[in-house]
Order: sequence, then structure tokens, then C-alpha cells
Amino acid sequence: MPRLPSIAVLLGGLLLCSRLSAADIDPASYGFPLHNPFEATIATAPPELRPALPLDSEIDQHDYSLSLRPERPFALPGNLRQVRDLRYRLARQAHAAPLIFIISGTGAHYASSLTEYLKRLFYGAGFHVVQLSSPTSYDFMVAASRAATPGLSREDADDLYRVMEAVRAQQADLPVTAYHLTGYSLGALHAAFVSQLDESRGRFGFKRVLLLNPPVNPYSSIRNLDRLVQTEVPGITGSLTFYELILGKLTRYFQRRGYIDLNEALLYDLQQSKERLTDEEMAMLIGSVFRFAAADIAYTSDLINRRGLITPPNYPVEEDTPLAPFFIRALQCNFGCYLDEQLIPQWRLRHNGGSLSQLIEQIGLQVLQEYLAGSRKIAVMHNADDLILGPGDLAFLRRTFGERLTLYPFGGHCGNLNYRVNSQAMLDFFRG
Repeated sequence: MPRLPSIAVLLGGLLLCSRLSAADIDPASYGFPLHNPFEATIATAPPELRPALPLDSEIDQHDYSLSLRPERPFALPGNLRQVRDLRYRLARQAHAAPLIFIISGTGAHYASSLTEYLKRLFYGAGFHVVQLSSPTSYDFMVAASRAATPGLSREDADDLYRVMEAVRAQQADLPVTAYHLTGYSLGALHAAFVSQLDESRGRFGFKRVLLLNPPVNPYSSIRNLDRLVQTEVPGITGSLTFYELILGKLTRYFQRRGYIDLNEALLYDLQQSKERLTDEEMAMLIGSVFRFAAADIAYTSDLINRRGLITPPNYPVEEDTPLAPFFIRALQCNFGCYLDEQLIPQWRLRHNGGSLSQLIEQIGLQVLQEYLAGSRKIAVMHNADDLILGPGDLAFLRRTFGERLTLYPFGGHCGNLNYRVNSQAMLDFFRG
């Protein structure tokens, strides 16, 4: 399908957190080999340091579809009609078991690589697993989001909750002994809001909720990521683009190896070679990935809502419509641009005005601090060197979660989730 390629607690809580400190993992004994946060974010754990997990052929899994917005398909542009129904993946055990919902990160599809990894990890430990796309992914925006303008955390959580309810209804014959919830990156933020929503609606009664590398203040996080694209990379000139530089390094790397093998270990192996990427190049690469995600969000939201900011409102967009002009225009819009041009106007329209600072206060973990501090079922695993953390974020996490925060010294942004030590800690949490 043609589309754009693919951010005050109660007194009792304060007293409790003053006694209990976070579980800071000792750097000397941790054993994760990548101490550069850029490198860890890109390469993740070396294959030999990952746990043994079941193969796809050993998992009873299927993809299912939900029709959640039946009024929308008739108004969808031609290039989005193929995702008018929301798809999700369910891996089921052959017996009654607890079920874990996984919420994917920024712009990520339900079958993205990290969501797939977590599925294999939890399935191998005996859980049913449901994989959900992020509310910021184009398929969720089209098929499940009421406003198709993600970024308002409570509204995104409400959309997710409706999806989970629909999954439960569709899988009514699945023998579930308990419900759990997790998410990584932006999906972790969404998991926190979904958990609080469930306290009032009570459909699932989540037994345990695990937040993996969540942004504390999404606005600070997107500013961090937007700045990465502005990194000055030595060697980039008017005649040599950043992408040509990276492709040149990859070409020389494969020439020395004598063959091309695009596997999971590629970036880790590349970083051990003469063609290793510099910090500036890795920062630009990470920033570029998030810039593509921002462009996809801005393009899809604009197109569904006919705002005319990227695609003219009456322009006929079908499956074979060339999208290059819109792609170029969308890439000029980073997360900050999407916030200013689409999210804030919608926030003001639906909430009778409101400033940027008021919006920021409503979308981060801070607005849930009282709930998070008092809910013993919720835990956080994070990295001290995570690229998305801003000033004061770690202090907030320590103050709010106390001993329920596990802080690893290295790993960048989600780069150590497939490390066997972290994987075992996740399993221990849900089994506990």
C-alpha cells in the first residue's frame, strides 16, 4: 500500500518513597557490553547475550481483524482503505493461562521487531500474548482512532482500551486466568494511562503492569529526538549526503566480509569493524528514524482529517497515486511541527482553548503521579542513559516508583530489552 515510510503525590506515598529507593543495577556486575547509548539503541544486545526463545513455527499465533470505525471506510482516501479494519496478533497457549497485552512504541506496527521479541519472550514463559499497534501507527490511526490525531494521552488510552475490549469479545473462548499489560517507549506511557482507565471501567483488572523505557514528559522527549536530526556530521558536504555516507560504510563493510547478510547482528558487527559509525552518525541515524515516524504521523493525520497541510484537501489520493511530493513535504515536519500544526489546534478545539503548557501537563506521567505512586502493581524498567529522558525525569521516576523502578546503567533507548538479564527480570516481574 503506498504510504509514507516507515514520541504531586499523597502524603502517604511521599513517606513510602522516602524509605524505598530504586533498584539501581551496579554497572560493574550488569554485563551489558554496549556503554554508548547511541550504539546500544541501534545495535541492541549481541545475539549470544540474548535468551533462547521459541521460533515462530513453534508458536500458535494468528492475525485477526476488528471493524471499529465502520463509518470511516467510505470517507477514506484510496491508499488507506486497505487498513480500514484494525489487525492484531494473538499467540495462544493450549491451556488456560494469563494474558499479556503489548502496546508498541512510537509509530510501530503490532508486528514490529521489538513487539515480536516480547511476544516470543512471554509466550515461551507460558502466557497468552496480544500484540497491538501504537496509536501513532498509520493503521491504528485509520482503523481505531476516533480523532486520528494521536498525542493526547488520555484519548489515545481510551482508543486502546476500546481495542482491548473488542479483542476480549472476539476471543471470548480463550481461557484467561489473569490480565497483564506492558508497553515499550511511547507504548509504556500509553500502558500507564490504560491502567488508570481500567481502575474505573474494571474490564480487565490488570494484575501487573510493566512500563519499559517510558517517556516521562513526551514534550521533552520529542525535543531530544528532533535535535538528533540537527547533529553536525563530519564529512557531510553539498556533494555527499548523510545517507550516501552511511551506504558507503555499509558497502565497504560487506566488501570486506565477501557477502551480504542483513541480519539482526548487522549493526553490532558493523560497530566492531573499521567502518563503525561515529557518535554523530549514530545520532543522525536515530533522529532520522524518528523523523520518518513523525512524517508518517503528520501525513496520515492530515490526510484522514482533510486538513490540507500536507495533501490538498480535495486531491484524489488512490492506491497508485505518486506520493513523493507529499513525502518531501511531510519530512519537513518534525514532531514539534506536528504538535504545533495539528495536535495543539485539536486540543484547543476540543477543550475550549488551552496553552501549550497546559497540554504538556496533561500528556505526561506527571499527571498520573498520585495514581502511579500508590499502585503497587505497576513497575518501571529504564536506563540511566536513555536518549529520551529530560532534566528531572529520573528524579520523578525515583520519587514516584521507589523500589518499583529498576534502573540499568546502560542500554540507551530500549537497546537492552533483548539482553537476557533484562528479559529474565521482565519474566520475574510478571510471574511474581
